[in-house]
Parts: sequence; C-alpha cells; structure tokens
Amino acid sequence: MASPITTTMAVSLSLTLTLLTLVNAEAAGGFTVDLVHRDSSSSPFYDPLETPAQRIRNSLKRSFSRAQRFSAAIGADSPLAASDGEYLMNISLGTPPFPIVAIADTGSDLIWTQCKPCTNCYKQNAAVFSPNSSSTYKTVPCQSSACDSLQIEVGSYCSSNDGVCQYEASYGDQSHTKGDIAVETLTLGSTAFPKMVIGCGHDNAGTFSPKGSGIVGLGGGSVSLVTQLGPHIGGKFSYCLVPSSAAAEATSTLSFGQSAVVSGNGVATTPLIPDPSQPTFYVVQLEAVSVGSKKIPFHGSTVGETSSGNIIVDSGTTLTLVPTDFFTQLSSAVESQVTGSNKTTDPQGYFNLSLCYESGPKLKVPSITAHFKGADVALTMENVFIKVSDTVACLAFYGNDDVSIYGNVAQQNFRVGYDLQKHTLSFKPTDCTQKFF
Repeated sequence: MASPITTTMAVSLSLTLTLLTLVNAEAAGGFTVDLVHRDSSSSPFYDPLETPAQRIRNSLKRSFSRAQRFSAAIGADSPLAASDGEYLMNISLGTPPFPIVAIADTGSDLIWTQCKPCTNCYKQNAAVFSPNSSSTYKTVPCQSSACDSLQIEVGSYCSSNDGVCQYEASYGDQSHTKGDIAVETLTLGSTAFPKMVIGCGHDNAGTFSPKGSGIVGLGGGSVSLVTQLGPHIGGKFSYCLVPSSAAAEATSTLSFGQSAVVSGNGVATTPLIPDPSQPTFYVVQLEAVSVGSKKIPFHGSTVGETSSGNIIVDSGTTLTLVPTDFFTQLSSAVESQVTGSNKTTDPQGYFNLSLCYESGPKLKVPSITAHFKGADVALTMENVFIKVSDTVACLAFYGNDDVSIYGNVAQQNFRVGYDLQKHTLSFKPTDCTQKFF
C-alpha cells in the first residue's frame, strides 16, 4: 500500500543525489538497454500504413516543434520542457515491476508516468500504473528538503489537501502533466534501483500520444535518470543510434557506467559546458564546419546566461539546426561541391528543405567535418543528407535563429559518450547495428 515517506527519510535532491543499495550488483560494471526509434516496427508508435516519406515528414514536424520548446525553455522563468522525442526505452516501476514504454529524452529531466487514479488523463493504450499495487511506492511530503529542492527544477509545490509534494510541468504546445512527487523502485533490464524520484501524473493532457506511457528524462538536472543513478554509473552514459537506412527492426542502444565508456582509436572529445541556469541541456562549443577545404566559422548564440557553449546536443531532434546566415554559407559550399546527381526540390514541400538531390549511388558529397572545441568529427553522407522519399535526399541541416541543436541524424553511427564528472562529450565512429558491447 502506498504511504507517505517521513520527513526524516526525505532524500537530498542536489546534484549529489544518491541511491541506496543496488538490487542487482551488475550495475557496478555498467549495463546496456535498447533504444527503439518511434518509427521502428518494434515501437508501439509504429504505423504500418505510413510511408517512409510520411514518417520523415512527421519526424521533421516534431523536430521543429521541439526546437520551439527548447527556445521557450531557455527564456522561461518556470519549468518548461520538451514533450516528445524520437527514441523509446522500456523501464519498469514498482514492486512487483510494472512495465512502461517511455520516451527517452535528453531534453528533459523528470521521470514521470500516468498514474491511477486519473482525474484528467490522456487516453493511454497500455495499462496505467497503480501506486496502490506497489509495495515500494512512497510519496514525498511537502515539509521536506526533497520537496523544497525540486521547486525550481520541476515546479514542485505543496498541496493543502493531503500534505503530499506535487509537481507541474508545462510544455511549449500547451500540454502539461501534474501529480505527486514520489520515490519508487525503477528497473532497467534486470537491474533494479530503489528510491528513485519520479512524478506520478494524475492530471496529464495535451498532445501526448496514447501509444506512450510517460517520459524518462536523460538531461543534466538533479532528478534525471542519469543524475539519480549518480556514483553507481560514475556519471557516464552513452548511446549508439542506428542510421535511418538500417532495417526497421534494428534497435539503438543506451549504456550506463563502464559499459558507456567511449575509448580507443578515432575518439574525438570536447568539453561539456555546464550552465547552472540551464542544467538540463548538454551544451558544447561548435567552432566551425568544413566542407571539403572550405572552413566556415560558426557564430551561434550562446545557450543560457553564463554558458560559452553555442549548440545543444540532442537525441530527440532529427535535423541539425543552425543560424540562417551560417546555413546559407554551409548549403552554398555543399552545393558547389556535390557531383554526380541532379538538384531537385523537396517533394514534401512542407518544410522547405532547400538543398535536395536525386538520391542514388551516383550522388557524391564532399567531406564534411564538424569542428567542436578540441574535437574534429568527420561526418558521413548519412549524417549530412536525409532521404525524404525513395528518390530524393536533402541536406539534414536547417536554418533556425532561435536555438542551435546538433540533431540525431548527425549522431547516427557514432557512439556518443557523456561523462558528467569530467564534463566531456565523446564521439567515436561505430557501426551501431552491431551489438558488441
């Protein structure tokens, strides 16, 4: 039966938030779980009636909406997050474990799911989590340091009705989730982690899909999954995203701890630039992009109040978004060096992707390298162009003056490793369809 956690048991939710004993000791050596793209045939979001072109169009639409929410979040005084992403992960909550398919989101922090009783919930195809069915679920009381420390990050507040600490998160598209702050056992694969801080949403509405059950925040804030796992993973996680051309059933991977270490030949490492005003986002400094022998300096706006970083690395945004003046120079340089194929127009038209070619083996693109501070990342054709139909490929960069984002197409077939203790981000070219770690 669910019961309030006493004030003396309240957890500290600073960046040093720690867990109690791991149920499964294998976490000490690291572990890996699957990341499923929402358009994969293994995903509950998969629609077999959609064409590949329709899936790309929907992905781009989500990306532009996400960028608008990021921009709004950077200037917001209250918690504002992204409500969608491109990858899903399986977790379980409670004792006994209750399975949940959640969006894995590097653009938000809170782990939350819909909970019974639902006073105002969106339609969900899967069963809804019932706290009363879990022996390890405990709500956090208002009068606790845990509730106080969450006020800025997730909008926690005190309810005069039952004394339970509550949260409210708003999204840029007017979606929202409201509910109780609780601690609960969370299971990843065969590894169980007790006393994880979660949001138990009783009032959730807006544009959430009925095919999903919640969100797992992978951002840098204090209540994100990676921060709560804390010393047990050494502040390390990584992912390896399969390319868009991979088979529909191919799955990406998300690793933690020693399994997440990115090392060996070909690794390029750049500093992560933390900003206390924007702890959620992973921000780096992009200095230039080379197209063949032409090097184009990058002068994106800084992200946050104190950060010297100028671009957010995000797994939930498809395209790489850059300032329009930089995009003009980049696309012009690419166009001048592409050979073997005829230029054409974006058949979707909706997003006005301005540099498109007839796809096929004759299409030859110049070498393109992203020059981050201290790290040169050589991109392949699949990182630079995205197929928007069976016969057309368009440049996977887009002009946007609100916020710069290094998207997931540019990260595909790289192991991308985050070390939150050393504040570094590493890239290693990898065939992500091969499960070798």
